[in-house]
Amino acid sequence: MAEQLQMVTFQLADELYGVDILDVKEIVRVQEVRSIPNAPAYVEGIFNLRKEIIPIINLHKRFALKKMIASQEDALLSGFIIIDIDGMKIGVIIDKISRVVTVGRNEIQRPPQMLTGIGAEYIQGVVRQGETYLIILDTRSLFNSRELQKIAELRR
Repeated sequence: MAEQLQMVTFQLADELYGVDILDVKEIVRVQEVRSIPNAPAYVEGIFNLRKEIIPIINLHKRFALKKMIASQEDALLSGFIIIDIDGMKIGVIIDKISRVVTVGRNEIQRPPQMLTGIGAEYIQGVVRQGETYLIILDTRSLFNSRELQKIAELRR
């Protein structure tokens, strides 16, 4: 296994999150999202990316996080990260894209119990970065198989 991981980092509410760069297909600016009736509350809707229908997930709603109060400059850095979960592309709304960082596997620690508002089952680990933590999301555990099935059905 590689000793280094590259993480795409972004801000959600007051926390810095990261996902493995290998799971990220692309980062896009905020697009118009078409809402879908009877979708789970955390599904913002769908949008068309080069003739591919992408479901858009709002992690603020999923994890009951406050939205970041963005300056005009920060608003320019908001958008969607398109991630691939077992062959299905899903867009995740982010408050602000940050940067790509390289993390040594040996730097990743188990998350402290009270670190964040989201459940520990969604967190792969944390990396201390100065005064703060980079919270590494486990994209495979963000949704259970039933939820993924429902999200997949939205694309039709």
